[in-house]
Amino acid sequence: MSNVLEQIVDFAINLKYEDLPNEVVSHVKRFFLDSVGCAFGGCDTDDVSIYREYYQSIGGSPDASVFAMEQKLPAAHAAMLNALMIRTLDYNDIYWEEDPSHPSDLIPAALTPAELLGKNGKDVITAIALAYEIEMRLCEIAHPGIRERKWHHATFTAFVAPLVAAKVMGFEKTEIMHAVGIGGCHQATFGAVAAGQLTMMKNTVDPMAVQGGVEAAILAGRGYSGPHHVLEGKEGLSETIDSVSWDLESLVCDLGKRYRILRGSMKAFPTEALTHSPISAIMKIQEEQTIVPEEIEDVTIATIARAADILADSTKYHPTARETADHSLPYCIAAMLLDGELTPEQFSVKRINKPDIQQFMSKINVVVDPAFETMFPEKKPASAIVRLKNGDKFSAEVDYPKGDYRNPLTDEEIWAKIRPLMEGCTTSAHAEQIVDVIQDMEQVADIHAFMNILAGRRE
Repeated sequence: MSNVLEQIVDFAINLKYEDLPNEVVSHVKRFFLDSVGCAFGGCDTDDVSIYREYYQSIGGSPDASVFAMEQKLPAAHAAMLNALMIRTLDYNDIYWEEDPSHPSDLIPAALTPAELLGKNGKDVITAIALAYEIEMRLCEIAHPGIRERKWHHATFTAFVAPLVAAKVMGFEKTEIMHAVGIGGCHQATFGAVAAGQLTMMKNTVDPMAVQGGVEAAILAGRGYSGPHHVLEGKEGLSETIDSVSWDLESLVCDLGKRYRILRGSMKAFPTEALTHSPISAIMKIQEEQTIVPEEIEDVTIATIARAADILADSTKYHPTARETADHSLPYCIAAMLLDGELTPEQFSVKRINKPDIQQFMSKINVVVDPAFETMFPEKKPASAIVRLKNGDKFSAEVDYPKGDYRNPLTDEEIWAKIRPLMEGCTTSAHAEQIVDVIQDMEQVADIHAFMNILAGRRE
């Protein structure tokens, strides 16, 4: 039996709302609100529409709610669709240490079981804090990160989702161990989903891990068993991905003393996280200089090696769909310089395929700065040089992009981000009602009523 996993499960069982500092509760609600805004913004994307229509076609027990959707779905389907809506725009939160992750993908792993069982707002807040804590710690323990060894971080989500769901369901230790064993041993994810020309699977693998986690918890509650050694035992995670050095003790060191959610970051742009510092550097130049795009000769972006590898290979100079464009550093920089902003509108197929932006990308050069390598991941450095046709040059360097926990979005900036996302899917009055109920989430006595509001369903 896994000693580290046992300690994590013990922590999960014993964690109570009353244990959470006020600052942690506040952060949970901020990230929850940001995530719901992202979900409403993604309510009609192609991938969400395909999944929603598929689930509606196969039917099933109407157990749980979906954001902005009247019809209820079977629990695992609802968790999957809610997670996909949060994730689809690549606008939800980010934590990147040795490995990246989007901890808010896991919110439905808490929310759906809570609705099934009529739990209260404090239960959900506690489970979300747990999800962030373990997911973010998993991002720190592989050296180098598993993403550097061509595995995707959904591999970690598969361990956390069943833990969180089983916590909400009130399971005993053995049942939770089985749930993690079931979920963790079948959801290892190849890095191919985030390499080269990207597909809908880029945003789908984490929601699939959340779906698998909810199913794993349901099965464990019915007596299904899973391997307890899936994390650190024979042929478990740490033995199977053996090209990294694992620091498993960091998963449990000081649990409950320094909450990781306080180091989580939000996205100011609907793009891959490593684009944010270069974009912020370009924004800094734009704030200080008046630059006419037609006068630009070329742009040089300096960043870290993994950013250049993921975001500036040859396929990223020819994006044809949102999934590749929001992971293309040349595209993001070109869009910012041409349009003066980066919103979901810049990632519509119509905008992506316009000749001006397709041609402008050839002006963007991405280079690796070895000095930045020594700063990452403590800092997220990048620089930009814009050279004009008349020979003038303008440059800027940043250590932390807007939205980083050291340069955070204010409450007003979060609302400015999510309001247009939500109002594209619902009314202004409904959006404001959602904000109000999330701000008082700890007062919610029964998540059923809460979910009726998020779904836009009349009670």
